[in-house]
Amino acid sequence: MSKHPLAEVFGFPIDNLSPEAERYRKHRLCPYNNKVPSCTKDKANDPLGVCSIYAGKDLAITCPVRFREDWLIAEDAAAFFFSDNTAWTSLAETRLNDKNGQSAGNIDLVLVAYDSQGRVIDFGALEVQSVYISGNIRRSFEYYMEDPTNRYNMDWSREKNYPRPDYLSSSRKRLVPQLLYKGGILKNWRKKQAVALHKGFYNILPTLPEVCEQEAEIAWLIYDLERDLVSQRYHLKRVQTIYTLFQPALDKIATPEVGPIEDFLDSLQEKLDNKLENPPDAPTVNDLL
Repeated sequence: MSKHPLAEVFGFPIDNLSPEAERYRKHRLCPYNNKVPSCTKDKANDPLGVCSIYAGKDLAITCPVRFREDWLIAEDAAAFFFSDNTAWTSLAETRLNDKNGQSAGNIDLVLVAYDSQGRVIDFGALEVQSVYISGNIRRSFEYYMEDPTNRYNMDWSREKNYPRPDYLSSSRKRLVPQLLYKGGILKNWRKKQAVALHKGFYNILPTLPEVCEQEAEIAWLIYDLERDLVSQRYHLKRVQTIYTLFQPALDKIATPEVGPIEDFLDSLQEKLDNKLENPPDAPTVNDLL
């Protein structure tokens, strides 16, 4: 475990003390194509400018906007959705409704193909999945921001609620529901989908049954952060693409691996033994008769 939980703050590694990095921290700017120049994560007037955190020796992307660097994700998704030389653009945060007009949620990025008259001829949906954090990330962020020069190498490991990536909650509480509701509609419409994930997130998922690109309904775009020693910044890089069908991938992610029932019975027996050996102090019904 790294002693310092923060990896990138307002787009720069915490040990980057260059004038450019100081400017971004001072003005709380976002270099990754946010909807406005400033970072708006958590609170617009007091943003939590953490782009990524350490996960052992690796990094974990904790902000979905971090994936927008150079719009690489849009380019990679378009290559899956459309044929070469297709004119396309992207539309962010597009609401998706079900048959009854009820919202199924917003699609992070809809890539739209259009003809010479500007008419929509096709589209595909790109979802971006960062990772939830367990623990308290704001305390370490605020402490670092008070004095980056002297606190970029601080030891936070003994603090309570040390921040860690919560991949399990991220997959069960966000990724699976997104695929189930929004993805189910798009699947019914026979529209292709792409999911952008950090490598660490994808690695905790079960192995997905792959198909060839021509048969695929979903492209899993897997990215990592690589540090440039010249600029002293991390840059997004696609390291793998996995092609799957919709339902087999959803079933694989949503279905837990079943352990032996004997282990559960053992835990029940242990709880029962403890209860019988240590009866409650409160009177039972029989005591009151």
